[in-house]
Amino acid sequence: MSNIAIITARGGSKRIPRKNIKDFLGKPIIAYSIEASLQSGIFQEVMVSTDDAEIAEVAQKYGAKVPFLRSAKNSDDFATTADVLTEVLENYAQLGQNFQYACCLYPTAPFVNAEKLKKAFDLLLETGADSIVPVAAFSYPIWRSLKIENGKLQMNFPENLNKRSQDLPPAYHDVGQFYFFHVAKFLSTKRLFSDFSVPLHISELEMQDIDNETDWKLAELKYNLTTSFYE
Repeated sequence: MSNIAIITARGGSKRIPRKNIKDFLGKPIIAYSIEASLQSGIFQEVMVSTDDAEIAEVAQKYGAKVPFLRSAKNSDDFATTADVLTEVLENYAQLGQNFQYACCLYPTAPFVNAEKLKKAFDLLLETGADSIVPVAAFSYPIWRSLKIENGKLQMNFPENLNKRSQDLPPAYHDVGQFYFFHVAKFLSTKRLFSDFSVPLHISELEMQDIDNETDWKLAELKYNLTTSFYE
């Protein structure tokens, strides 16, 4: 079996400038995804898809390959992750390299480590799923969530007004760290989330959306906390 890790890291970032190579506790944040992939030992190729020369240089410094730059078409705000992955896999095919499994990693996912990637790959093989998606449970039941209309609070699901939280089913969200998938199945549908996607459960302490400077600081706090906890 041949596996490829594809780390998607375009140069443009409006909310946090140069986000993908910004320092995160002593090294560029993209380095964590690269190192986790290399340390897992399950990939024949670890590459970064980018349109940016500086990101490419940093990626190569930490051991990833950048055999080609991302096209302008797939570097704007409208390109999807599926578009980027398709371009990478097709470019490799033109170079004579084809892969059975692939893992798409985001460059701002410092909580990803080798153990999680190996666990996800084992789960993919065991279940025969199309993809493995890391998820976490919402900390509060979404079935009792609220909305604001005309300045007034209303329930999204008013039928749950008098139900106890513990009686409502858990709900989950994609943590936005990586997706491990079967390449042929992905190329036939261009979907990372399918009818046969299997969850990999992630602790709330080991995830953090990073969309602004406050998120960044929270991620560093969580990373330090979890690192010291597991040592």
